[in-house]
Amino acid sequence: MNSSKLRSLLDAAQKMLRPDPYTAGMWPRGAALLTRQAIEQALDNLWLQRAAGVENCSMRAQLLCLGHYLRPRDLTDRVTYAWLGLSRACHHHAYELPPTAAELHGWMATAHSLIDAIGEKSTK
Repeated sequence: MNSSKLRSLLDAAQKMLRPDPYTAGMWPRGAALLTRQAIEQALDNLWLQRAAGVENCSMRAQLLCLGHYLRPRDLTDRVTYAWLGLSRACHHHAYELPPTAAELHGWMATAHSLIDAIGEKSTK
């Protein structure tokens, strides 16, 4: 999936952060799901460019490998943190609150940074 399609996933997630009566209660998890999909697709793009076959591994294994293929290290840590938070947010548990808008904004910013970094790698 090219970077413009990944950005459109994030744009759709961003639009969900403006809740209306029709999306009450659903928008945090919907935005989390779209953002997680954007991160996963961006990682698939990275693996296809740099280490074909890694995209078939578990996400935990992909995140462990990420530090060897993506710089700065700070970005790999933020991507791992974001994916874990988004994954937790996508699974509804009655005793947990959905993510806040501030958390979602931070995770979306990380997803944008990841897409930018992978786009730079593909042009080198």
